[in-house]
Amino acid sequence: MNKKIQDKAKKIKLIATDIDGVWTDAKMYYNADGVFMKAFSTYDGMATSILLKNNFIVVMITSEWENIEILKSRAAKLKINEVYYNEKNKLSRIKYLLAKYNLQIENIAYIGDDLNDLAVLKEVGLSAMPSQSPILNSFTPDIVTKTGGGEGAFRELADIILKAQNMI
Repeated sequence: MNKKIQDKAKKIKLIATDIDGVWTDAKMYYNADGVFMKAFSTYDGMATSILLKNNFIVVMITSEWENIEILKSRAAKLKINEVYYNEKNKLSRIKYLLAKYNLQIENIAYIGDDLNDLAVLKEVGLSAMPSQSPILNSFTPDIVTKTGGGEGAFRELADIILKAQNMI
């Protein structure tokens, strides 16, 4: 890991994440009866468990507002208490979290994949995007994960932070 990334990762206390395109493959699955489904990587779930065990704050932030019970169920299973949906301005939510936890922007890592994540990605202490992100040509984050959304991209970011802080 390069020194600049390592130095940034050492300061992280809160990891915020978009959902669709990061925890999922960005596809929306409907069957003939209109039942909606999403697939989540177990790698990201394990990352969450490790982060929480090491006293990190994990936050899910999505602009999604339909079929949100799937996300609530996944978050509850993983014991993620900070879950925000129907967010129109994700940077405002980050600022709220800074105040709530008495943190500095350098203490925040964020992984997102699309235009509605851009304002946050530009501000946080450590920014990351999955390898399939459609906006990689307009913004270069600190980290581009080797894995794509729904394949462990969040886990990859978590591992970088945990290694930098000598926790794994």
